[in-house]
Amino acid sequence: MMRWGRDVSRLYLLRHGQTEFNLQGRVQGRCDAPLTELGVEQAHGAAAWLVAQGVRFDRICSSPLGRARSTAELVRGDLLAAGVSQVPEVELVEDLQERSYGPFEAGPAREVPCELWDPGEALVPYGGEGSRALRARIVGALTDSMAQAGETAQVLAVSHGSATLQFKRAWEHAARCDQDVPLGNCCILVFEFDPEARTFANTAIVNQV
Repeated sequence: MMRWGRDVSRLYLLRHGQTEFNLQGRVQGRCDAPLTELGVEQAHGAAAWLVAQGVRFDRICSSPLGRARSTAELVRGDLLAAGVSQVPEVELVEDLQERSYGPFEAGPAREVPCELWDPGEALVPYGGEGSRALRARIVGALTDSMAQAGETAQVLAVSHGSATLQFKRAWEHAARCDQDVPLGNCCILVFEFDPEARTFANTAIVNQV
């Protein structure tokens, strides 16, 4: 079993649990849908994995969107129930939210005229958010969250599929683990953070069963 101490700063980036829209094949973006029963189970599974690693978090950050916040609160509750001694309140960070899909939100994913998670700049003419802007936004938000937490900080951040993918791709050149891995609901991406260089290195991607 992998276990990490507090020798370096680490980010644990968690995608939210499955939602009703995920199940229905609908676009979420900035609109929202509640977690399914499976989504709740996935959040509990992510918490169990974190407990098994013995992580003590200095910060817990979440996108303000309901599906991410619900996932973060479920994980936090499980950490408390497991007797973890250091469990911060959930902080809402605006820039961890999902990209905007403009007029395609809440509609069928098949009607989006480009790749859903990595559309490049194809959504911009429709009023959506391009991948360059999303990548800059989430890299900035997570870099600031880690830097503010201090040296050897352990931070849990809950975000979304497309946002998480863009963050991962921003640091693929420094990755120390296989990058050809699906980012399922409640997957956990572990990154080491260099506070001086303000850079990240992906060391593990853990999907829930």
